[in-house]
Amino acid sequence: MGGLGITVKDLIKVYRIGKVEIQALRGLSMSVKEGEIVSVIGPSGSGKTTLLNIIGGLDKATAGLVQVGDTEVTVLSTSQLVEFRRKTVGHIFQTLNLIPTLTAAENVELPMMAMGVPRGKRAERVKTLLGVVGLTDRTNHKPEEMSGGEQQRVAIAVALANDAPVILADEPTGELDTVNVEIMVDYLVKVNSELGKTIVMVTHDPRVAKAAHRILRIEDGIIKGAFMPDQVLEKETAVSYVDQLRARLTDIDKRLEKLDEEFRAGNISGDEYVEHRQRLKQTKAGLEDELNRMGVVV
Repeated sequence: MGGLGITVKDLIKVYRIGKVEIQALRGLSMSVKEGEIVSVIGPSGSGKTTLLNIIGGLDKATAGLVQVGDTEVTVLSTSQLVEFRRKTVGHIFQTLNLIPTLTAAENVELPMMAMGVPRGKRAERVKTLLGVVGLTDRTNHKPEEMSGGEQQRVAIAVALANDAPVILADEPTGELDTVNVEIMVDYLVKVNSELGKTIVMVTHDPRVAKAAHRILRIEDGIIKGAFMPDQVLEKETAVSYVDQLRARLTDIDKRLEKLDEEFRAGNISGDEYVEHRQRLKQTKAGLEDELNRMGVVV
């Protein structure tokens, strides 16, 4: 199945943590053409992941419209969203979400089992998809037996398992070294050019952003600009990838301080405090690991 167009109009998303209200999206509007690759860039906390999650039916908007093909996602019920995610959208996460006890083939097969695809067709499609991402020789390997780049390519195959017309990738290269970043991007471009899938990917890395047909910049919950790849590179290369990672670490430290203040003031519960602090600390650890892999002392 080829790609579908995406329309987002006046999208608002408000999160409430205890008595604290955070407006992640502030009337955001954008569109993606059928079969287009679009990169979404912007500073941490600008609403990139929130946007992706609402388009993909993982989160609900506070107000506004999201339409994927002929489906108005923002009016779907919880059960309808489950069906939408299974059939229409393939997700690729930075954290992969591969099941560690299953082989590459079994991870790819799992979404098809949920859709009731017959065993013979499942086996045939698993073989085809692992071939598409260049992992035929890793069919029976479990995630821990593969490199980070290979695991991320399995994640692409998983996202394609039910022939979803739209692929949403959230920092798909965030945990990879330079060589594997290039390999991963090449396979995403291949999926787009050969299978016609619409791809929206969130990234901090200009090397990844430039693979798209267009790049959208989010700041403060709205789209601040749309650029062609060469234009974005001119703007982004002034700040190196290392500098961007350091800026994200600084932002997380500020958010941790703010969280501590809110807890001491009694504005959030202990459970909320622990949950949000743990999430921020995990993100911080991942960023520090990335810098360490690049030979940068944190």
